[in-house]
Amino acid sequence: MSGPTSTLESPSEGILLFDKPASRSSFSIVHIVRKRLKASKVGHAGTLDPFATGLLVLLLGRTWTRKSNLFLNSDKEYRATIFLGAATDTFDREGIITNRSSYVPSLSEIEVALCSFQGEFLQTPPMYSAKKVDGKRLYELARKGIEIERSKQLVRVVATLESYEYPLLNVHFACSKGTYIRSIVQELGEKLSCFAYAQELRRLKSGSFSVENSITLSSFDEAETTEIQGRLLKPTI
Repeated sequence: MSGPTSTLESPSEGILLFDKPASRSSFSIVHIVRKRLKASKVGHAGTLDPFATGLLVLLLGRTWTRKSNLFLNSDKEYRATIFLGAATDTFDREGIITNRSSYVPSLSEIEVALCSFQGEFLQTPPMYSAKKVDGKRLYELARKGIEIERSKQLVRVVATLESYEYPLLNVHFACSKGTYIRSIVQELGEKLSCFAYAQELRRLKSGSFSVENSITLSSFDEAETTEIQGRLLKPTI
């Protein structure tokens, strides 16, 4: 998605790269951007969990929201900080602890376990996710204590170990759309016999877009509207 930019009628139409902070939902970011820029419509190219940070690709205006599938299908990159020694019901730090272990896996054990999450494999979406089944989001059922059968989906992953100092493990993930990093973390903990959950999760890239080129919430709040409009990308597709 490169080349000369196209001319759009509204100065508030285009693609805004946003660095989402922790403890804010993707929907809340969409809301503040729509309100501030008075955009006719604001969509996104993939949500982030509230605890997660990093790149949100926001699509402003009908011209771009209609092209959302072009961006939703993009590969993604993440950096996960994994806590070893406990598991939670949501597979991340915001859930209720369900298991604990004092076992400390070796570096070689971790390297072997990560080999199970390389290439293509089938993955079951977690109950605590925004995925819809029969018109209902899974997390709505999970909060009621209801668990239903979910269809597995084919994902593609390259997992790279970055650092390890118990209980924290840092892994870089390059993956296809629809991959749930929290699920990989949970399964990794089971393979290591020590349990695990995602303590931090940061999206670094989505397709050709990088978090390095995104605007933070504080900068968004302080910037003039015209300055934000000047940041909007309008690639020729």
